[in-house]
Amino acid sequence: MRPEVRTVVNLKPYREALALPGLRSLLLISVLARIPLTATGVTLTFHVVLDLGRGYGAAGLVGAASTVGAALGSPLLGRLVDRRGLRPVLLLTTVAEGVFWACAPTLSYPVLLPTAFLAGLLALPVFSVVRQSVAALVPAERRRPAYALDSMSVELSFMVGPALAVAMAAAVSPRLTMWAVGAGIVASGICFWLLDPPTRAADEPAGPARKVPRREWVTPRLLAVLAVSLAATLVLGGTDVAVVAVLREGGEVGWTGAVLAMWAVASLVGGFAYGAVTRSISPLVLVAALSLTTIPVGLGGAHWWLLCLALVPAGALCAPSIASTSDAVSRLAPAGVRGEAMGLHGSAVTVGIALGAPLAGAVIDASAPAWGFAVTGAIGVLVALAVLPVELRHRREPVPSQPELATLTS
Repeated sequence: MRPEVRTVVNLKPYREALALPGLRSLLLISVLARIPLTATGVTLTFHVVLDLGRGYGAAGLVGAASTVGAALGSPLLGRLVDRRGLRPVLLLTTVAEGVFWACAPTLSYPVLLPTAFLAGLLALPVFSVVRQSVAALVPAERRRPAYALDSMSVELSFMVGPALAVAMAAAVSPRLTMWAVGAGIVASGICFWLLDPPTRAADEPAGPARKVPRREWVTPRLLAVLAVSLAATLVLGGTDVAVVAVLREGGEVGWTGAVLAMWAVASLVGGFAYGAVTRSISPLVLVAALSLTTIPVGLGGAHWWLLCLALVPAGALCAPSIASTSDAVSRLAPAGVRGEAMGLHGSAVTVGIALGAPLAGAVIDASAPAWGFAVTGAIGVLVALAVLPVELRHRREPVPSQPELATLTS
């Protein structure tokens, strides 16, 4: 008898998720909407350096001001979504983005700096809104492939957005690039306003819910997930800088785009595989593995192709790590505060990236480029070990009975 032949990749979870009403259009619009958002950092840098004649340090301060604003604003906007609904928040943030990007190219540097903070505070919350809407559209047991698709769409956006901004700034001008990015962000806000994706599931109460005290949902386990989310993007932010430094030291900086593209492709493949598996994988395990596999990457810095190979294991864990943390937050937060919880997750991701790049840069300046990978990876491992007791305590807790479970999830 011939043995049964099984397909290598299980596509059934993806087919089932994409068959759900509303998810396909949400993911498609999210890819297009994130492209201008991922281009904001490099666009502001070009403007400050080339149009305003300032240094990269000054450009970094503008980026930092915007990042701090976004980290503070994300949970506040999420809370507004929970209480007032999505469309009022989209209207507020789309208008704010339009005003900022229309005026920013004409502002002097001293005015641009605080204005960038305010723009970050009222930034269009596409990333957190998409993840909140995925939780509303997809039952808990099918969210893994949906969040995997979301993470892959983020990767695609980061592959396209900054590259387009660099090309346009070089071919035309940074000032016109800023207006183009602003127009793209405003168009994204309008598209999401028209789509108006749900932020609560059909079986969850619509409208303002009872006020849920934070002590009921900001649990040690949620804080642990936020901590590993921050650790994951800290490692990714550090890797970005360390790749450039290693290639520059080896005289192969011209291959930076190819190496980063290989890293992104590995992330896409890993995200696809993560969504296809049927067994749940803890975010703690994925982030710990991402951090461990990042530590030795610098050993492949002698040649660009060796660095590509060294990045594959860590790259394959990028999208799964972010997808798993999003999934975990969606399960741990009650429906009435899911927007604020996803905002906190967005803040953790933003802060991690903001810390990873300068941390790796400082380590590289003080030692050697390879240590940029090692130190940021080691920090990720330490964070995973620090929250490990919370995960072990959760696994020892008894599983609620069916009546108790119904009460907890109602």
